Amino acid sequence: MLFRSRIFAGLITLVVWSGGGSASFAQGPDEKAHAWPPILPLVGEYDVQNQFAQILRGEKEAYKVYEDAFVLAFMDRAPVEPGHVLVISKISRARNLLEIDPKVLSRLMAVASRVGKAQIAALGAQGFTIIQNNGAGQTVPHLHIHVIPRMTSKPLVQGIDKRAAPEELKAMAAQLSKAIK
Repeated sequence: MLFRSRIFAGLITLVVWSGGGSASFAQGPDEKAHAWPPILPLVGEYDVQNQFAQILRGEKEAYKVYEDAFVLAFMDRAPVEPGHVLVISKISRARNLLEIDPKVLSRLMAVASRVGKAQIAALGAQGFTIIQNNGAGQTVPHLHIHVIPRMTSKPLVQGIDKRAAPEELKAMAAQLSKAIK
């Protein structure tokens, strides 16, 4: 088995190759390996059953930070850092950046900026990182923007399935919601 870690744009990725040639992401000795990175096709039909579509229809719970007629910002259930927020369009069925209308993207980025400012004000973050995956690395086929508060200059490490407790997410959403302007 070959282990390799690499730093890309501030992200550290540990990739494990096994004899079958498949790549998997290893979290730790007690955690199972996951296929990594996930790859969603860049072209295809919008899946109306994806997690974010279910949230928009009220079928799944989300810890809301901000909402208007066009955009929803809510806590990531598997935060990279405490206060990690996702920003999605409520009106677009774009699965990735290749499909999004520029006006809708502009609105999403404006809200992402407001969320970043709220993370600085409410959490004392020293900055924030914006991530938006398309195809490889994308886990939900609904365009979304990650806004991740940065508390220190340490490298940003993304994990898989490291779920936060609902009460933590709810409290963090309330704190950020009050600070958003």
